[in-house]
Amino acid sequence: MAYIFALDVESRPQIEGDDRRFFMARGGLYGSAMRGLFSNPRRVLIVVHDLVMTAAAIVAAFYFRFEDVGLAERFHGLLIILPGYLVYAGVVYWIFHLYVAKWRFASLPDLWNIFRAVTVLAVSLLILDYLLVAPNFYGTFFFGKVTILLYWVLQMFFLGGPRIAYRLFRHARTQQHHARSADAVPTLLAGRAADAEVLLRAIESGAVTKIRPVGILSPSRADQGQSLRGVAVRGYLTDLESTVAALAGHDIRVARLVLTPTALAPEVHPETMLMLARRLGLATSRLPSLDAGEEALRLAPVDVEDLLLRPSVKIDYRRLESFIKDKTIVVTGGGGSIGAEICDRVVNFGADRLVILENSEAALHAVLEKLATNPGATTVEGRIADIRDRERIFRLIAQAEPNLVFHAAALKHVPLVEREWDEGIKTNVLGSINVADAAVAAGAEAMVMISTDKAIEPVSVLGATKRLAEMYCQALDANAARSANGGKPPIRMIAVRFGNVLASNGSVVPKFKAQIEAGGPVTVTHPDMVRYFMTIREACDLVITAASHALGPTRAAASVYVLNMGQPIKIVDLAERMIRLSGLEPGRDVDIVFTGIRPGERLNEILFAREEPSGDIGIAGVVAASPVCPSIEAVHEWVAKIRRGLELSERAAIVGVLREAVPDFCSEVSRS
Repeated sequence: MAYIFALDVESRPQIEGDDRRFFMARGGLYGSAMRGLFSNPRRVLIVVHDLVMTAAAIVAAFYFRFEDVGLAERFHGLLIILPGYLVYAGVVYWIFHLYVAKWRFASLPDLWNIFRAVTVLAVSLLILDYLLVAPNFYGTFFFGKVTILLYWVLQMFFLGGPRIAYRLFRHARTQQHHARSADAVPTLLAGRAADAEVLLRAIESGAVTKIRPVGILSPSRADQGQSLRGVAVRGYLTDLESTVAALAGHDIRVARLVLTPTALAPEVHPETMLMLARRLGLATSRLPSLDAGEEALRLAPVDVEDLLLRPSVKIDYRRLESFIKDKTIVVTGGGGSIGAEICDRVVNFGADRLVILENSEAALHAVLEKLATNPGATTVEGRIADIRDRERIFRLIAQAEPNLVFHAAALKHVPLVEREWDEGIKTNVLGSINVADAAVAAGAEAMVMISTDKAIEPVSVLGATKRLAEMYCQALDANAARSANGGKPPIRMIAVRFGNVLASNGSVVPKFKAQIEAGGPVTVTHPDMVRYFMTIREACDLVITAASHALGPTRAAASVYVLNMGQPIKIVDLAERMIRLSGLEPGRDVDIVFTGIRPGERLNEILFAREEPSGDIGIAGVVAASPVCPSIEAVHEWVAKIRRGLELSERAAIVGVLREAVPDFCSEVSRS
């Protein structure tokens, strides 16, 4: 139903002015419709048509019931009643929205409105007929039940028939246009009929162009042998090659395959169809799902995210919009994959102001350019800043006066941070402390630190530095709660952990893509290496969801949240699926080579430590963790030791502090 709403309201270029306000406005609905009732010449024609058809239906009903003689006997009374009745009918039609529905998109809801309006008119005639029975009026039934029944049938036909006929006429013209259009590409649609209809309706309305649907492939047995809006279901998803060949025999050269959400479900093995489509030379694209908050009518390329081996979590977008709307947001690391997506989401959710802090000029420029392509009411400002520069971070965040700070800036590549361990500590620990302290000093409502599942029982410097940063935020959060004096609610300092994000900078997806394009081999560290994966958008939406819980009416005590990553995925399986997505066969066209586990890596990531309780917070996709929370004094002491160790380049001393702060930490650094 969400698709239908998007097609019938949001995406019709024909719905303008008062029509759009009618559909979209919640208040003043009838007022705006009445003000624009005669502002549109086409609407005036609709009013005239409906009233003429009403008069014609009454006269025809009398003629069929009484023929010439009976009609002549009642003609004078009919002339008296008819003008007032037409005015009454016009009001009824307005109440049931017959004037605001465009005939080009006439559908079952419009016929339902006609049914209700005509039924009200017929019942009104019945009531009037009984009033006229009185001796001081007509003295007998003027209409009669048979006449009223005939009127109801004729009125339904006279009002509904032209609308349906006009829609069929426009549909035929559209089909002829697509058939004659030189740039209309013969296209097969893949997916259940209900999904395919979304695209077919979009094509009919003109919202999607340059596509000529020539067939549907459906995984549903119930769809086989059926036809949908004039387009035949030609087989199952596995019948792609035979269908393309059969259409070629009729001189129809299929050039494109569009997959709907049901064709991308893991159980139907979409990568097999995509591999075959590439070999057949078909361009592939997908119809995005509204449930993911995507554009309903914009065809998009098929990415590996669409082949994710787990269903995405359902996001409560109303909750997120009400949480972000009209707030001032600061995002550190806003040029990175996660930071840029958070920026995009808060703009979409109606933030009043967004300040992006990024130390890479190129990355900052890229995210600002991207946000500029979809301008909204949010004021967006980008500043070049390094989170290690404590004075500048304090100044910029204080000037922003944020409600929320999302801290996404970090060094996160495990092997690089393992080698450049001191740089990792400066950014992930000291930089995070700078941002946290600046958020407190600026009076923010909350700071949300993007953490990682590698912080749990860490075996890498990345994991240990992230865990120590988490501890600092936990300690600040607990200290702020204790020092609350009944005035302004204390700042919330929370961390959100999650695993790998598909297609983010530095993830295996861009690496595998580059290796496949180069002809291989695709390098995987170990055949048993598994990781948790989510899409960037899902991860960022859940990060904001966790923040909304922490700042909810009950001011939840949780300071560390963990995203539900579903089932882990074997990296080698991901590599094989990406190779097939490229239209190639693993082991034959592109080899997979195992290179060995790198420093700081482990075969299996974990979401919770052995002694770390977790709790359900009542929100799908997010759980709360309860790790050991040290005192703020203890964390300050550890940080002071780390600063001294960095000044003196005493690696062993720093490793000792990390082991003291994070007892589970075990890394090759200690043996360097």
